Amino acid sequence: MSKSRLGFSLLCAVIFTGMAALSIGCMGTMGTMDGSIGVNIGDQPVWGPTGYDRADYYYIPDVDSYYSVSEHQYIYRDGSTWTHGASLPSSYGNHDPYHSYKVVINEDKPYQNNDSHRAKYGSFKGVKDQPVIRDSHDPKYFVNKDHPEHDKWVKEHNR
Repeated sequence: MSKSRLGFSLLCAVIFTGMAALSIGCMGTMGTMDGSIGVNIGDQPVWGPTGYDRADYYYIPDVDSYYSVSEHQYIYRDGSTWTHGASLPSSYGNHDPYHSYKVVINEDKPYQNNDSHRAKYGSFKGVKDQPVIRDSHDPKYFVNKDHPEHDKWVKEHNR
């Protein structure tokens, strides 16, 4: 085999190997079919529902609003527009996030599909017994800095 042909073959092998390694690395960051990526238990509020390793938004049927986990903000209607805020305005009443049902929604801008969410999940309005992260005894939730067992978990994992 000629020197230039050998060099070309080696170059192709290096490029192919690099592309294969990159593809394998990207597979680890790809989400599931629902669009979620990774785990964000530590970012979810302790009033969030148990059973989900990933939650981008919660739809809250009691107030027909959303909560963005990454932004730590509610998304609610203010007239005909959707508004972001750290809390719900007083016009939404005394909403108790610990005792209201939350539906995990992992899609971009879920409020754009509000009619569908309201129709699909409206029957959960008034449901008050959904288990929340704060009350869970599952150690996977102890990573959440606001969980009552978090400090104990940190001490055990920093030995």
